[in-house]
Amino acid sequence: MQRPLADEIRPKTLEEVVGQRHLLAPGAVLRRLIESGTDTNMVFYGPSGTGKTTIANIIAEKTNKTLYRLNATTASLQDIKDIIADVGTLLAPGGVLLYLDEIQYFNKKQQQSLLEFMENGKLTLIASTTENPYFYVYSALLSRSTVFEFKAVPAEETEPAVLRALRIQGERSALPLSWEEGVPLQIATACGGDIRKAINAVELLCQAARPQDGALRITKADAAQVAQRSAMRYDRDGDTHYDILSALQKSIRGSDPDAAVHYLGRLLEAGDLLSPCRRLLVIAAEDVGLAYPMAMAVTKACVDAALQVGLPEARLPLAEAAILLATAPKSNTAHNAIIAAMADLKKGKSGDIPRQLQNVHADTTGFDNRQHYLYPHDFPHRWVEQQYLPDALKDVKYYEWGDNKTEQAAKAYWEKIKGKEL
Repeated sequence: MQRPLADEIRPKTLEEVVGQRHLLAPGAVLRRLIESGTDTNMVFYGPSGTGKTTIANIIAEKTNKTLYRLNATTASLQDIKDIIADVGTLLAPGGVLLYLDEIQYFNKKQQQSLLEFMENGKLTLIASTTENPYFYVYSALLSRSTVFEFKAVPAEETEPAVLRALRIQGERSALPLSWEEGVPLQIATACGGDIRKAINAVELLCQAARPQDGALRITKADAAQVAQRSAMRYDRDGDTHYDILSALQKSIRGSDPDAAVHYLGRLLEAGDLLSPCRRLLVIAAEDVGLAYPMAMAVTKACVDAALQVGLPEARLPLAEAAILLATAPKSNTAHNAIIAAMADLKKGKSGDIPRQLQNVHADTTGFDNRQHYLYPHDFPHRWVEQQYLPDALKDVKYYEWGDNKTEQAAKAYWEKIKGKEL
């Protein structure tokens, strides 16, 4: 049976590895560790198809330890026990190098079972994960390991791997193989930094290529169909989901409408309607706030419309909201005020509610049934000075006026009414 192309093309040396120059360039720490034949415990963190398994295989070739592979999605605690049972036997006289893929799917007990053997050096662990290891990997295991982050491979570095795959496919083919100009870069760009996805796309295109005049030819139109949406990295429960939401909010906060609609589009293209609706409402309150209070009403109307019409039409009102928020003046004064107030409450700073603010039915103690509350509507300009915060906090200032037009107008109004600087 013919080997999958992605397996056949897998690099055997560091020089053949595509991308990850920050880790594998001459003099880089990971490269020096590999070349020295290290038995350091490592965690490889990054997107799929970026070389984590390939690097683990290269490390295994340079050690004297027996290589075992487990995938945490299917492995059990018994599988770990079986591997550990081989330590020190003829099956693994030099110890064990365990490559554990998708370690985030191992529970705490399964991860803990590795610690004793990592401590005494009989087991070297190389774990890989597509999720943030500081959230998903047990802290005691992390403290015994070095984390290396793998990054999505740029298109210009992916293209040589695509060309190599095309050449191999040409050698496999009974008919001459050719492709339209620009096809390799198109595939490299569409794969979203995932080398495995790019190689699989090449294999699929070659299998689907139609014979023409005694030869096979790959067209840009076919490549576009195979690559459709393949550059999207999205997992609704994973890091990428929250990274895109974070990028959306930070782009709007930074008043960049182009970036805002880009990240909004990525969420909608993945079929996620609810997440951007919720995040846009948060942005309206947190980042635009009192600089343009109507932004909340407009955003709520856009969100309601989006939820009512659904995708794909929902992209229109949500784009309107995103652009409005990105181009609106910004203020986080309300956000800062409530955060500061709640921080004091968490520290136990509260105190009794002033007597004049208590509910009227509380005035039945028999000592003093007068509330002494001053009703602002009975006074000029609907304001009278009196204490509202508890005694323990009476001089605290949580809210600071923003420097935008709306808040400065309100500040000027109240400075005039209260007859003093606020």
